[in-house]
Amino acid sequence: MSVQIEQVEGRRGVGRFIDVPWQVHRPSSGWIPPLRLVVRDLLDRKGNPFYRNAERALFVAMREGRPVGRVAAIENRWHNEHHRDRIGFFGFFECVDDQEVADALLEAAERWLAARGLGTVRGPVSPSMNHECGLLVHGYERAPVLMTPWNPPYYAALLERRGYRAAKDLLGYWIPAGDRLAVPERVRKLAERTRARTGVTFRTLDVSMLEQEARRVLELYHEAWTGNWGFVPPAWDEFWHTAKDLKGVLARDFSFVAEVDGEIVGFMMIAHDVNRILARMPSGRLWPWNILRLWRGVPRVLSGRVVLLGLRREHRNRKLFPLFAYEAARRALEIGAEGAEASWLLEDNVSIVAPLEAMGLDAYKRWRIYERAGPRSAWVP
Repeated sequence: MSVQIEQVEGRRGVGRFIDVPWQVHRPSSGWIPPLRLVVRDLLDRKGNPFYRNAERALFVAMREGRPVGRVAAIENRWHNEHHRDRIGFFGFFECVDDQEVADALLEAAERWLAARGLGTVRGPVSPSMNHECGLLVHGYERAPVLMTPWNPPYYAALLERRGYRAAKDLLGYWIPAGDRLAVPERVRKLAERTRARTGVTFRTLDVSMLEQEARRVLELYHEAWTGNWGFVPPAWDEFWHTAKDLKGVLARDFSFVAEVDGEIVGFMMIAHDVNRILARMPSGRLWPWNILRLWRGVPRVLSGRVVLLGLRREHRNRKLFPLFAYEAARRALEIGAEGAEASWLLEDNVSIVAPLEAMGLDAYKRWRIYERAGPRSAWVP
């Protein structure tokens, strides 16, 4: 049977779009169902500040009356203005193992983007580089942690046969805790010397004053990440929208800021890996018993993910990262944490990747952002 592509909108249409991965993924796969309301928020053009400078279209693939895939086409105007690009994006990609379905979905997204003068297509980003992004290409056997994608191995082949090629790889490192703090002795000594030399002090992130803390962190975040591939500095309302969502899952004793003479020079924010609870909520719906499960369960989750990390540029060459790692490991030991995933990190971000590898850690997950460039005339109807 041929594939039909339907562009969907409105509350019911968005609901159909959200429901697709429950139709595509097998229960025994490594996919962990997200909370449906979280996905709806990422697609909400009225309520999510991201869409003040962006637009999107949602497509669902149908065959014999059942959904077999989905994709979102995304025009991120702020990205193109910031980078002086004409890049279109696709995201929220889900598909059965069928090239005909994948081609039909991607063609629909490509045509929608081309009609807006966006001839190069990049993805998956869902909906931006400040959210979930990349296609998992290594580490399928590892459970996905909070706000990171998981997909079957065949997804890469679907994109590559369509003509997409690797644009950038993103890495994930597991940082274990333990009685050795997961830090070699030489790194421990380096961290202690660095603390004495620089006068760096650490304090726990003050969640009771989260808005004020977030404003200070955002300024540093912009400075720390500007110039990195694909980075677009989020506006305050977009950053605060995300920060409020993270407040309930933030590992408070595990998140900290670094200061020198009262000035913030760096920060690390770690969230509880809520996926460990979501794995036991297959519907993705917040029924009353699931709300109770989350409320009781989140504080008990002893593993996490580094969701935000920043260090002022003038301090990057002062060997502060081992000190950050040491502080995080020390705190992990105090609260009995299992460890945390540091992700995602650009493969060529030497200032972070090199210290992690110097600690004896290897990238245990790899996500890939793909890109396809072609003549606009080939995509416009």
